[in-house]
Amino acid sequence: MKKRIVEGIEVERGSGNVYADLGLPGADEMLVKARLVTKIREIIKAHGWTQQEAAQVLGMPQPKLSNMLRGQFRGISEAKLMACLARLGRRVQIVIGPDPQVETTGVVEVIFA
Repeated sequence: MKKRIVEGIEVERGSGNVYADLGLPGADEMLVKARLVTKIREIIKAHGWTQQEAAQVLGMPQPKLSNMLRGQFRGISEAKLMACLARLGRRVQIVIGPDPQVETTGVVEVIFA
């Protein structure tokens, strides 16, 4: 990544995945989870629900929802997060296809319509 100096401070452009930039294990999976949780948070806010109300809709204890919304989602699977989105009235699709830009390892990403 290219570094530059901004106001006397060395700055390096990120990769687009903060987890990878920090060298954390499972960075790609964590980014997917973060994007799913961000959407869950947006939907809850749009409904004006309290965490307790949202937890009832999602079928999970309020403390677990609170932790999840604060970024503590390592113990929550991507499948569980997709199930939460479905409970919130969203259609969740998994689309698999060739990636013309990649020759070896494919990419997992979240795209919202």
